[in-house]
Amino acid sequence: MTAQVAELLKRARSKHGVIGLGGSPLGNFASPMTDDEAALTMRRAWDRGIRYFDTAPHYGLGLSERRIGAELRRRPRDEFVLSTKVGRLIVPNPRPRERDDDGFAVPGDLTRRWDFSPAGVERSLRESLERLGLESVDILYLHDPEQAWEGAAREGLSALARLKADGVVKAIGIGTNSTAGLAGIIEDGLVDVIMLANRYSLLDHTALDSVLVPAHRFGVAVVAVGVFATGLLSTARPAPGSTYEYRAPGADVLGRAERIASVCEDHGVELPAAALAFPLLHPAVSAIAVGMRSPVEVDENLGRFETDIPGGLWDDLIAEGLIPPGAVRTHES
Repeated sequence: MTAQVAELLKRARSKHGVIGLGGSPLGNFASPMTDDEAALTMRRAWDRGIRYFDTAPHYGLGLSERRIGAELRRRPRDEFVLSTKVGRLIVPNPRPRERDDDGFAVPGDLTRRWDFSPAGVERSLRESLERLGLESVDILYLHDPEQAWEGAAREGLSALARLKADGVVKAIGIGTNSTAGLAGIIEDGLVDVIMLANRYSLLDHTALDSVLVPAHRFGVAVVAVGVFATGLLSTARPAPGSTYEYRAPGADVLGRAERIASVCEDHGVELPAAALAFPLLHPAVSAIAVGMRSPVEVDENLGRFETDIPGGLWDDLIAEGLIPPGAVRTHES
């Protein structure tokens, strides 16, 4: 990975690697929480050693940034890594709604407007810093540019490159759940880091050849998010009502999840612990980030993350065709 990202992640590294707190739940994704609940979650994460925090204007129309900033302002700035995103400006909603219509349990008096222009990127960062109450973020991602328009990624990355050159941010990248076009962007040296959602987990290996291989070759870090596959891998056995890609899983996916859970049980490992460990087996993956909405979830996830996984578990998953051999590589390979 680039020297900038490697130096940043030193702050957040533990024996088992880097786990970050994903800020979507703190923006009331899917269900609300109070400011006090958010604060307690952040404090528990800090007390348990988490030092990487990720957020975005999109998360609760700025609510996640405000809540995360309120806690991080209390901490020494050189002891944590913070990332946020640009591409969606938060603006007054010309058709105010009672609730946001994009999955967050917040009022709908504001809305999102795509803008990857230099002026839009700079405005987005400036407004994020105001919400955070901080003078800087470390990593700045373009957020879902493929959902906006063709060419949005390269347009926005030009603006990010200027901010990095001016020393405003230390590292730049793309945060997305799409692998399309990422290999070319990586090969052209336009990013330091990719935050990839839902495309590299025990159940989805889409990104292995299309993103992780070129990222490793060109020294680009990958932060894997969505490692629980939006819920299906978050319990010891797939639970009734669990979702995959935010919807009910198909029979094939559910069957594979059950088979993986059985192999985990054979090795005395809970499925969620294996799900957290799996992405970090590949040398391109420098960190994972997980949404957490309570101190209990923080404790659960840190306990899982700190589980020692026997190598035989991965061998058996490969032997049964449940994960590809290329997923398990030493960081020297």
